[in-house]
Amino acid sequence: MIGSVQRAMRLLETVAAHEHGAPAKQLARETGLALPTTYHLLRTLVHEGYLRRDKGLFFLGEAAERLSSSGARQKRRSTIVDALARWRDALGVPVYYAVYREGEIEVMCVSDTPVNPAVEEWADFRETGHAHAIGQCLLSQLDEDTRRDHLDRYPVQPLTPYTVRDNHSLLRRLERIRRMEPVTERQEYALGAVCAAIPLTLGTTAATMAISLPAHQADRLLPAARQLQAEMGRLLGSLALSISM
Repeated sequence: MIGSVQRAMRLLETVAAHEHGAPAKQLARETGLALPTTYHLLRTLVHEGYLRRDKGLFFLGEAAERLSSSGARQKRRSTIVDALARWRDALGVPVYYAVYREGEIEVMCVSDTPVNPAVEEWADFRETGHAHAIGQCLLSQLDEDTRRDHLDRYPVQPLTPYTVRDNHSLLRRLERIRRMEPVTERQEYALGAVCAAIPLTLGTTAATMAISLPAHQADRLLPAARQLQAEMGRLLGSLALSISM
């Protein structure tokens, strides 16, 4: 064990417990450290940005806050990853989590197995939102201007014989999608694959959970999507906290 590191960590923990700051003498007393040692460690931690000093009081610095923020993001991501893995195993299908952020479709996490692999991203998901269920589900949650802006940047293009043919046809389809209904596509993005996506709108973030199956198992698609939707409802609170991972 490296004693100086242990003492520095003890100081950080003690400072963190004082929302309104604490002076060096109080920190020395509460940590059981000698006052000269406390001063030396405090100066070092301030220099490195882990603490800041204001009017004789010590507070957590930007470096410590960045660590805290990173830890929170990792915890939120872990919540999503664990949920996807659980649903993947329960349904026997790959499960996807995606969001629409800053004008782009982002697939944040995919959970699959060698027995039930995810659909291969052979064409960039961001540019082909018109063709896959994830993209259609996210676009259906946007307002009209944002939706048209996306299609101006990524116009419809045929990927398979089943892909929607033009922007107008896609917009009409999106307008017919009922709120909170699963969005399905059959071999529009990739031949041999069918997909379903469930809208997940939390605050101002458009998000979705999705599944895919081989085309010969298309009869399983909607029942599995409904089951996933029910499972999502049970974890909505946790997902709401994790949506911005």
